Amino acid sequence: MGTTRTVRTARTTRTRVAAGIALGVVTALGATAPASSAATGAPPPGRPGPPPVGHDLPKVAVMTGSGGAVASVDPVASQVGIDVLAAGGNAADAAIATAAALGVTEPYSTGIGGGGFFVHYDARRRTVETIDGRETAPMTYTERAFLDDQGRPLPFDTVVSSGLSVGVPGTPATWERAAQRWGTERLGELLKPAERIAARGFVVDQTFHDQTVANATRFSTFPETTRVFLPGGQAPEVGSVFRNPDLARAYRELRTRGVDSLYSGRLGRAVVDEVRDPGTKAGASVPEGRMTTADLKAYRALDKAPVRSEYRGKDVYGMPVPSSGGIAVGEILNLVEAYDERTGTPTSEVDAVQYLHRFSEASATAFADRNRYVGDVAGVPTTELLSQGFADERACPFSPTAAQPRPIPFGTPDGSYGACAEGTASGTLAHDDVSTTHLSVVDRWGNAVAYTSTIEATGGSGITVPGWGFILNNELTDFSFAPVTPGVPDPNLPGPGKRPRSSMSPTIVLDDGALELVAGSPGGATIITTVAQILLGHYERGLPIGDALAAPRLSSRNGASEQAEPAIAGGPVGTGLTALGHRLTPTAEIGAATAIRVLGPDLYTAAAEPTTRRGGGSAMVVRPQR
Repeated sequence: MGTTRTVRTARTTRTRVAAGIALGVVTALGATAPASSAATGAPPPGRPGPPPVGHDLPKVAVMTGSGGAVASVDPVASQVGIDVLAAGGNAADAAIATAAALGVTEPYSTGIGGGGFFVHYDARRRTVETIDGRETAPMTYTERAFLDDQGRPLPFDTVVSSGLSVGVPGTPATWERAAQRWGTERLGELLKPAERIAARGFVVDQTFHDQTVANATRFSTFPETTRVFLPGGQAPEVGSVFRNPDLARAYRELRTRGVDSLYSGRLGRAVVDEVRDPGTKAGASVPEGRMTTADLKAYRALDKAPVRSEYRGKDVYGMPVPSSGGIAVGEILNLVEAYDERTGTPTSEVDAVQYLHRFSEASATAFADRNRYVGDVAGVPTTELLSQGFADERACPFSPTAAQPRPIPFGTPDGSYGACAEGTASGTLAHDDVSTTHLSVVDRWGNAVAYTSTIEATGGSGITVPGWGFILNNELTDFSFAPVTPGVPDPNLPGPGKRPRSSMSPTIVLDDGALELVAGSPGGATIITTVAQILLGHYERGLPIGDALAAPRLSSRNGASEQAEPAIAGGPVGTGLTALGHRLTPTAEIGAATAIRVLGPDLYTAAAEPTTRRGGGSAMVVRPQR
């Protein structure tokens, strides 16, 4: 924090980007579309005030064109990124500005009070680098942080909505570090659109309304959260305008005083005060947190080398620990290749039942190994977990005619692989949240960002920082409260300054060093299965990237049952999987992914979810093909 920034481009470029951010460049949807930052026409009903930002921007799931591309879950946020690209900014600039905007329009998934992982591709150097902006535990946390006096795990529902669950936020530090390393614009300029959206408001959609309703009881415990997100004691109606002037003030604070305000200033003191003594309504109380101003001051967003796996001759890059995403996605892909060898039939040629059977077996196997070996500890055997030799050994029990009993045992990534090896019985995760958001960006020069950010559960801890309008994370519940497998070391127990294991899987695929694909998704542990299915759908099943995102999803995480969207669970494919021994649990939707496929020099297809999944996402390019 407070590092002197190196200017990477000419002053004229910086001025042009700043002007584009301030004015709103109309590029994403053609000349007939209004600029997101200068919406026209009569505003929808809602609180008195000026027209909200981007109130008539449509959601478009797939768009192809040039000049750069942005894909996120929200059209207002995607338009912010497109404005930055059109004004001369690069992928890092656009990613930061888009993420800040999502902190306003998706406040229950991401924001100032959370953290995330930022994966960057430099087209000139043909290199992938990352920033670990994961939240950290206070220095007083030990392995017993979530155990009661008798050594029993505390109830998850008690911890999640409390100061005890809040980790030191990493998002503002991530933005600052990304701007320093790769940006062409000052962070203060990149946060202006988010401040404006918070002040002027945005139009409430069905997802925002439903998420507020789902959290209303929990939010009502905290008077400040009630005041900000339940105005008049009710969830904002669909079509109304939601404004958050306190959040606008928080962005203005970060813009004018820098992120030091969070890590060593008044914004940070407000966070610590609320974590240590959460304000609750009369008659209610929640566990207090232990965060200190020293914990905030010690926080760093960390530069880290990515993990790399090989798949069908391509290089798949993701986040290293404490993320498990890069490792688990890579192992799933390796296992699918191993199944091809064992059966003699390529996954590209099998029917839908066998394709999802292979995916389910690979995913459950990878989760067994992930749960045993991956965490924010020294000595994680990343290289071996991503080796084809390990995958070949782990593929030994695979049968095309029957699912393996769950939970699948974990393997031994020791570098010595041969015939089938005995596994060790493994446990399964006790809880699993499905929030978070992901954005994908590619600029006109071919630089790219895959950025997944989060406040953990939908609605985070439920605690809003008084006067600043943002919700604090409950990220520390991503730690194992107790060992997943009794008697077996668990790398994901809490500890002082430790970062909890994450499933976030921002992914970049290169072909001989050239950018080919950017992808990621929210969804807790389903992130891993969603991203892996997008890659398999595109590369194994030959689906265009938009269709790969829209395809029905399955999520097998080594539990007794596996989630399946209705098109799978309720149809002949589900019947076929059940006959093989899979236990399917129908679920309305899995993930909310985005991706960008490079088609050629400065030609991209941006893809987001169709409206049938979480109301749809927003894919944009600077100059659409006509």
